[in-house]
Amino acid sequence: MNIVILTYGSRGDVQPFLPLSLGLMARGHSVKLAAPSRFKNLVENYGITFVPLAGDPEDLSRRMNNVGFNPFKQMREMMDHAVEIGADVARQTDEACRDADLIIHTFAHAVGAHTLAREKNIPDVHIQTFPMFTPTGDYPNVAMPDLKIRALNYFSHYAASRISKWGAKFGYEQVRRRAGLPKRKLFFPFDDDPIRLPTLILCAWSPSVLPPSREWKENVHVTGYFFFSETESYQPSVELRDFLSVNEPPICVSFGSMVNRDAKRIDEVVRESLKRTHQRGIILSGWGGMDQSSSKDLLYLESAPHDWLLPRCKLVIHHGGAGTTSAGLCAGIPNIVVPFTADQPFWGRRVHARGAGPKPILVKNLMVERLTMAIAEAATKAAGERAQSARRMIRGEDGVSHAVKLIESHVRDWNERAIF
Repeated sequence: MNIVILTYGSRGDVQPFLPLSLGLMARGHSVKLAAPSRFKNLVENYGITFVPLAGDPEDLSRRMNNVGFNPFKQMREMMDHAVEIGADVARQTDEACRDADLIIHTFAHAVGAHTLAREKNIPDVHIQTFPMFTPTGDYPNVAMPDLKIRALNYFSHYAASRISKWGAKFGYEQVRRRAGLPKRKLFFPFDDDPIRLPTLILCAWSPSVLPPSREWKENVHVTGYFFFSETESYQPSVELRDFLSVNEPPICVSFGSMVNRDAKRIDEVVRESLKRTHQRGIILSGWGGMDQSSSKDLLYLESAPHDWLLPRCKLVIHHGGAGTTSAGLCAGIPNIVVPFTADQPFWGRRVHARGAGPKPILVKNLMVERLTMAIAEAATKAAGERAQSARRMIRGEDGVSHAVKLIESHVRDWNERAIF
């Protein structure tokens, strides 16, 4: 089976699809992974065929950080970014899927990929790393605070789904007129259709972190996280190896793909908090690009694989992106979540509810006193034991194998239905 996986965003939006791709390839399937061009080396290093997509997700990160937690402004910035790159991405995905037997897509591609699958009369699968198109009263849409009332929580999901549907149609019309593309009837993959088999929805998170809802239909499944056991081929620099070999494990600070105009203040708060709590730190500057000098107690790196580094640290401070949250929980160390935007407050609340870290601190409220208190709470024996408990449950799951079985079963059902 020729499978095309379409994803867009930061490394956290690409990383889970590396082990999934290898899991599908091990079953004899041919896989292409389409993602922003900056991830070419990351993908190809695993022997996966890569299809570059237009656009720079760092620009989207900057936009989202600038608007903070306003869901309407977040949607506007995502729409503006999508319109700018839409024509190129549409052509690239059409070409990537030319010989596809199955299209797997994520949030950013949901409408376009499903439409393409319908045009080609092939099945599609939607994979989400955060709950978006699966309405429930158990919790609100990821961009909203917990509304405490089930009916309001459910409505927040419904409203977000409708906004996404009509936003995609409006955005494509802008792209079409700007680029001279042909008219195209768009289809929303989550609408009921008595003729077509429902799109399979796989939720790539641990059920111990966010359980499945009883309100979901039979086509929605929580698989567990998509993980490698560890990046065994990673060779740390001498500087990193030496830093880890001294004294007790450090704290890892990773704000990854966050590009924030207040980065200097955030860095100062982190440094002072580590100093007051007498902790050593490894600071992964990521796209934020803080260019600071390392010292005997602080090591600045652009990046390092979370699945390799975090188990060697005592706790992690991060922004609460879905990918970093999953890596932090899987490492079995306490997580301090400092949300910047989008779904990050949601995951911060889930980490706290799971007992794997203190209450999240919104980045706009980050100050030395609050962070030092959070570090002290996270460094306790009880917090460490709860984090280890979360790790054991997560490691007992096999998200990739579960997902592969569900994908293959969905395609078999599709083919059997097509025969009749």
